[in-house]
Amino acid sequence: MNEYLPEKSPDQNQSMNIFPTAQNVLAALGISAARVLRSNIFENKLEDILSAIGGSCSASHCLLFNLESPSGSPEIRILAKWDRPSTEEWDMVGILAQILPRTNQSIDGLFIDSLSIGATHPGFASYSLAVIPTHQAEILSGYLTLFCDPAEQAWPADLRDALRTTAVLTGAIQDRYQLEEKFRENEIRNRVIINSLPDLVIRVDALGKILDYTARKDHPLFINRDEVTGKLLSEIWPKVIVKKIIHGKKKSRGLAQQFVDEFKLPFSNKVYESRLEPISSQEALIMIRDVTEQAELRQMKSDFINQASHELRTPVTAAILMTELIQGGGTPQEIEEYWQILNSELNRQKILIDRLLIAGRLESGMMHLEMSPIELEPILRESINAVKPIARKKHIQISLSIPAYLPRILGDKSGLEQVFINLINNATKFSPEGSSVNVVAVLQGNTIEVSVIDQGMGIPPNQTSHLFERFFRARDVTIAEIPGSGVGLYIVKSIMEGLGGSIRLFSSSSTGTTFTATLRCSS
Repeated sequence: MNEYLPEKSPDQNQSMNIFPTAQNVLAALGISAARVLRSNIFENKLEDILSAIGGSCSASHCLLFNLESPSGSPEIRILAKWDRPSTEEWDMVGILAQILPRTNQSIDGLFIDSLSIGATHPGFASYSLAVIPTHQAEILSGYLTLFCDPAEQAWPADLRDALRTTAVLTGAIQDRYQLEEKFRENEIRNRVIINSLPDLVIRVDALGKILDYTARKDHPLFINRDEVTGKLLSEIWPKVIVKKIIHGKKKSRGLAQQFVDEFKLPFSNKVYESRLEPISSQEALIMIRDVTEQAELRQMKSDFINQASHELRTPVTAAILMTELIQGGGTPQEIEEYWQILNSELNRQKILIDRLLIAGRLESGMMHLEMSPIELEPILRESINAVKPIARKKHIQISLSIPAYLPRILGDKSGLEQVFINLINNATKFSPEGSSVNVVAVLQGNTIEVSVIDQGMGIPPNQTSHLFERFFRARDVTIAEIPGSGVGLYIVKSIMEGLGGSIRLFSSSSTGTTFTATLRCSS
């Protein structure tokens, strides 16, 4: 007897048909469904349902299949099947293809007491068939199918109703597990996406209790989620910051969208921003982003604007004053001096504006460097001549040392002049009066290294990594009130990278700073 059927009592009517009634079918289904619903592996238990249904109907074969119509032409896909032991294996797809309608019309329920499908399957001359829909949709329909010996099984009305109920319940169980599988897949996919984000993602309830805590291991705020799940966020972070993150400035009880621009945590030297997005009135996601780089850039831009304003205002003020003095008249010597100062201040203003324009063109990608074989020595001499008037005021000697033979380099004349004028000008600016600046070119294999060496104050080691960033100025330079825009070395680095070269520096407070530009030879 099938394990899913209730045993008969001895006093039952022995003359009764030995094949179960509708009640037996539903009872067998109930027992098998209960077992399946307790299992987490639906695919392995689907055959149990078919075994229970097939056994209760004394079927030889019981199966579930989908009739799919993605392109208008029906296609049969077997999901699971059960065969009575010692029963011949059948080509179910071929058999069903001959039985079912050859259109995409839905089947409401097909019950045949005696089936024959011709010479292709002669063994079917005496079989009964039931095809009952489990669910139906526009492009996908599911069916429960049984094959039985017609001498042993017909399809009375109550059995048909029981099988319809069985099919619907089977379809519902199938749909439930498909939904659960999709939910598991979505959960895994979402977890992978969240784990790949550079941000810290925290799920909290309305009280600030941590429900989930996800961050990559390289995130500065990484904590294993098992250590913090269930704790209040205020237990690991300062309460004042947590209050802003979750409730903002409003004293609302529920959760509402919040954004905190910049904040710091006492145990981290980074700058963060947070965004809270409610999932429901009692649950929300908090995304914590490291914005240290953006904050530093904003600060550098602010410092640059202040510095550039000061740098532009000083020559403009001096130029206006010299103009007024010239208009007021004076001795020839005084007028000559006024003209020299006016010319110097206007040149100073032009240099600053030119650098800002070049930085803007580099930033927007509008500055194009044309690579061609060129002589390096003329570029170095022209760059030195451009800076000599400034050096002469501080009594600084600029020397050039190059080998007797230098091969041509691959570069852009205008771009390289910008590089070396910036480097030599900086060396002159930061060197003490009466000192010297040395420009040295050395052939190294298929490259030429040009070093600009000064005898200045040097650059603190903790600031050298930022020196080529836009708008950055070393702190000791700012304190010493040495004029500058903070974009010169950014221009140098951008042009050198555009030419396929490189720039590096070595600095010491006792010996000064050396910038070395490496350029490729043309052959």
